[in-house]
Amino acid sequence: MAPAPTAEHLLVFYYPDAAAWQAATARLEAAGYAAVPAHNPYWEAQGRTFADPDGYRVVLQQAAWAL
Repeated sequence: MAPAPTAEHLLVFYYPDAAAWQAATARLEAAGYAAVPAHNPYWEAQGRTFADPDGYRVVLQQAAWAL
């Protein structure tokens, strides 16, 4: 049996530049993807979460990657 996605299966893209983040979210919406509520409120603070056709979630985070 293939593994099933959960709300915590995330692919996160970080966009430190606000204009680039807005353009990326607009491209997803123009392609027909609507934002979905994030399972973890952390991702809602500076990002938007989208679900792919298989149910996996993609987060576009308007922040820089910090180690």
